Amino acid sequence: MGDQPIERVAGSSKDLSRTSKRNLSKKRVILFFVSIAIGLLLWQGIVSIFKLPAFILPSPLQVARRFITAIQDGLIQRHLFITLLEVVLGLAAGAILATLTGYLLAKSPSAEKLVSPYLIASQAIPIVAIAPLLVIWFGPGLLSKVLICSLTVFFPILINTVVGLREVPQDLHYLMRSLRATPAKTLWYLEVPSALPIFLGGLRVGATPSVIGAIVGELVGSDRGLGFLINVGRGQYDTALVFVAVITLVIMASSLYGLVLLIERRLLAWQTWRS
Repeated sequence: MGDQPIERVAGSSKDLSRTSKRNLSKKRVILFFVSIAIGLLLWQGIVSIFKLPAFILPSPLQVARRFITAIQDGLIQRHLFITLLEVVLGLAAGAILATLTGYLLAKSPSAEKLVSPYLIASQAIPIVAIAPLLVIWFGPGLLSKVLICSLTVFFPILINTVVGLREVPQDLHYLMRSLRATPAKTLWYLEVPSALPIFLGGLRVGATPSVIGAIVGELVGSDRGLGFLINVGRGQYDTALVFVAVITLVIMASSLYGLVLLIERRLLAWQTWRS
């Protein structure tokens, strides 16, 4: 009987916490839409005050009409699918390669010292400078875009993988050895759960740049994709079409980031600080 008031207090505190989280989520949604509305009003105000022609800066209404026309024609869907395919394949390939390389470097300090100068040098070279070479070597097709996306996401995921694996307490390694755990079991039951939060953080950081990598590749040389659509709009002085492609890219990048965040929350649901 004496424990019931404590349980009730604990239950009521959890309810208050859930209610506060819901209210905070509602406030964030409201602030998001308010921010969008203010941005659109400022945009329309600039167009109206300076009387800018549509080929320089179209109004929000003109962009919305062009968006609807592009959707009805199937233009956005065709090019969006190509860019999304490049991003997904590039992100997956880059994440797998970075994870394997990061595991090897975390286990071998000598290998890290040997490879690190090349990794640092690769980050000093802008992806815009590498993209034309990849298009020349591998053609303007899907492969070159996937490679550009992979290079874009490779470094942040690699660094987070190395850091995550090295953050595993050494005492836990000693414990696994005392239990005579095989390297595979140590990897699966100790290193993966311990490094997973930091690894997923790197994946979240690399999700948005992967879209940038695909667009850079398409702008350099391609006959399809949202980057190609931007080039078409620019060449035809159809600035509204450029805005349509850019807005589509923003939506795609935000959706990809949200998907990675959702996966992160699901995989890390066991952590108490996530509850």
